[in-house]
Amino acid sequence: MAHILLIDDDTELTSLLKEVLSYEGFDVSEANDGEAGLHAVNDSVDLILLDVMMPKLNGMETLKRLREKWQTPVLMLTAKGEEIDRVIGLELGADDYLPKPFSDRELLARIRAVLRRTQQHSNKHSDVIECQDIQVFPAKQEAYCQGQLLDLTTTEFALLAHFVQNPGNTITKEDLSLDVLGKRLAAFDRAIDMHVSNLRKKLPEREDGKVRIKTLRGRGYLMVLED
Repeated sequence: MAHILLIDDDTELTSLLKEVLSYEGFDVSEANDGEAGLHAVNDSVDLILLDVMMPKLNGMETLKRLREKWQTPVLMLTAKGEEIDRVIGLELGADDYLPKPFSDRELLARIRAVLRRTQQHSNKHSDVIECQDIQVFPAKQEAYCQGQLLDLTTTEFALLAHFVQNPGNTITKEDLSLDVLGKRLAAFDRAIDMHVSNLRKKLPEREDGKVRIKTLRGRGYLMVLED
């Protein structure tokens, strides 16, 4: 039974979501502002639903502080049409976003997609996946580069594992969205671009100075191999 933490000041909404999620078999706890949400996070939480607009501490600042200590998957709840909130949320380490208003069915599909990819990578049979100076340990959800432990979100870890398993191959954004985010790529959806950008920033530079992940305009991305 996955444990979901709801952080939203809309008590009516959290009450409804708690009822829906509990009915679906999830263990649900709630906090009605960012500060309370940060205090409620612990090792038992498998996923966080985080609203952007909240008193005391808004969703963005809450996410920023959260990522200083925790890499728990976060699904941001954003206002419809507020693309800037989605972009900033992804830059700060959110795993996905869902514009309000949303249906119960859509919310459940997004939650299960995030939890499924987390479970998939923790259940991989390989002890380690290696490519050049990168080592990925699926069972432990840990990745190293040049011997340095990388501080990755769940989505960034899944993305890196995908690249390491397909070095030198062009991977389309459509495939990455399906395989990593668990959803079809929608028009103007920048989630994959933002996650790749965040991952690049966390990877140490190669000794030969070459980029690690190359953008192929109109085609996708490629993890660059040594000559």
